[in-house]
Amino acid sequence: MLLIATLIAILAYAGASWLQWQRLSAPQLEGRNLIRGLGALAFVMHGYNVYRVLHYPEGIDLGLFPVGSLIAWVVVGILLASSLRQKLDNLFIGAFPMAAITAALSAFGPDTGAHRLYAGGVVLHILLSLLAYSIFTLAVLQALLLSLQERSLKQHHTRGLVASLPPLQVMERLLFDMLWGGFILLSIALVSGFLYIEDMFAQHLVHKTILSLIAWLVYGILLAGRHFLGWRSQTAVRWTLGGFVLLMLAFFGSKFVIEMLLPQTPV
Repeated sequence: MLLIATLIAILAYAGASWLQWQRLSAPQLEGRNLIRGLGALAFVMHGYNVYRVLHYPEGIDLGLFPVGSLIAWVVVGILLASSLRQKLDNLFIGAFPMAAITAALSAFGPDTGAHRLYAGGVVLHILLSLLAYSIFTLAVLQALLLSLQERSLKQHHTRGLVASLPPLQVMERLLFDMLWGGFILLSIALVSGFLYIEDMFAQHLVHKTILSLIAWLVYGILLAGRHFLGWRSQTAVRWTLGGFVLLMLAFFGSKFVIEMLLPQTPV
């Protein structure tokens, strides 16, 4: 069943991505409901994939590939739900392929993580962190679209992808809404980590903690700069990408080194 569910998810993600790409050159084309339907089907099948690769009798596997699949699944879920109220369909082009790749890696890649049982407070910290990472991932996709839109408008290129996007001011507002959501969740996640994890600066956690704190500071400065100095456009894009790189190094970078390069000491 894991194999079948993963293959269905990959095919549905691929089909939805291709259809959305076709709509870029012809925004008048119908098919939004079909794209969302395929996305929903992929999301359900991907959810089964996430459950199977995370849960084991001896505990939860928070290895590199299962957690990557989980984050991508949450990103898709947030995006599908948010697209009911906001014009976010173009983010499907980035989110769906990412989800398909992570689902494939989690199902067919090596099992590099350790299966463990976690206390309730630690689980809360993990969930908040994953939600924050997911929202910041959406923010990065939004920032890349915003950057492309601004550059295209400056060069007077108004066809294709740019023609299907909301006005620049709306794109910026959506970006900062995402950043605020991710920043609040990351703040709570860091506080919960200090409360529930016995030693946040223990071996294998010190680099994650420090990089996460620096990323939190980067996003805090960006949001303050937006509020007090009116930062926007390319400045917002650069700071968004910089904070995201720090977060990914904190989590996925450390996991890659520990699980893939130092497999004798999994976390």
